[in-house]
Amino acid sequence: MAKSHAMGALLTILFVLATSAEMAHGICKLSSNGIKECQPAAAIRNPTDRPSAECCAALAGADLSCLCRYKNAAGVWVRFYRIDINRAMGLPGKCGLSMPANC
Repeated sequence: MAKSHAMGALLTILFVLATSAEMAHGICKLSSNGIKECQPAAAIRNPTDRPSAECCAALAGADLSCLCRYKNAAGVWVRFYRIDINRAMGLPGKCGLSMPANC
């Protein structure tokens, strides 16, 4: 029993470390600078009404299908970028981009 708890804790730590490293360099062809450009429009508190042109340009170059896989990892986005995942998922539409149908 203790061994399975230790294994679970180890796997959780490895996931957090891997996610942390990936987020530091960007994710899904969206650079960390691109994420920062979009942060004001997806902020947890006091978001802007519209994403900036720089945010839209960054999203246009991102792999939106890949980003869909991270929509259930809200804690990662909140912790690293102070982003509300629901607002973030609405940004492509505000930029005139279509999210994949299965997202």
